[in-house]
Amino acid sequence: MRVNSKKLLTAFCLLLSAFSLLLSVHAQYAQPPVRTATTSSAAAPILKDIRIEQHLGGQLPLAATFQDETGRVVKLGDYFNRQRPAVVALVYYNCPMLCNQILAGLIGSLRDVQLEPGRDFDVVVVSFDPREGPPDAQKKKKLVMGDYRRPETAAGWHFLTGDKDSIDAVADAVGFRYAFDAQTNQFAHASGIMLATPQGKLSHYFYGIEYQPKDLRLGLVEASANKIGSAVDQLLLYCYHYDPETGRYGPTIMNILRLAGIVTVFALVALILCLRRYKPRPQDAAAAGGTTL
Repeated sequence: MRVNSKKLLTAFCLLLSAFSLLLSVHAQYAQPPVRTATTSSAAAPILKDIRIEQHLGGQLPLAATFQDETGRVVKLGDYFNRQRPAVVALVYYNCPMLCNQILAGLIGSLRDVQLEPGRDFDVVVVSFDPREGPPDAQKKKKLVMGDYRRPETAAGWHFLTGDKDSIDAVADAVGFRYAFDAQTNQFAHASGIMLATPQGKLSHYFYGIEYQPKDLRLGLVEASANKIGSAVDQLLLYCYHYDPETGRYGPTIMNILRLAGIVTVFALVALILCLRRYKPRPQDAAAAGGTTL
């Protein structure tokens, strides 16, 4: 019965491996929730209305006009007709601190996302300072691409500047509340990025200055209506859902239990089939028949 034991052990190992996979995925995603939007300072009256309001499902103003980093006049909708989602970030290019941290966090996360800007998604960065122009955008793009270290993806990064009307149209659409502080000659604003579908609908908000690569990847896959990503991403999206309150993906216990149940059934069926197909060799049967107590 040596062969029978091996098949039995193999079947149970497969079952244990499946459960271990589910537990490891759960451990990766079951992390404490992050804080919501943060601001560039903590103690000024001007900050009382500074925040990012979620407008999930809201439509970006695709007709709003801007200039890109080359000085070309573009519409926001130019980046939402290519059947791929986009990361949207509102910053200003001469910001001394927080905006640089937002972009640094985005760059660090995208390095580990294993999806390619320009092929799988776009990055649309909009300056909310109407005093800035294409030279500022071009300088910032050069710095960002140097940090990202993937020059072949430059066509997927877009740095826009525009007038106040166009800026306000985008800021209002995404719920980005900011204010100009004349005393410091700086803008007070919260920190975060958004994801939008290929049609320009807002689908996800991620707050702060650090964004988990797994969350960002799943958000992009989901925003694309599953047109990008892998089968593993589809499995994770079945087990983990985006929580707008935390800006993170958390486990869906019922779906995980259903998947575990399916894996268990398949493992048991495989075990039964293995046992039914096993036929003892003649020498094994003879040896068993000759065994005495």
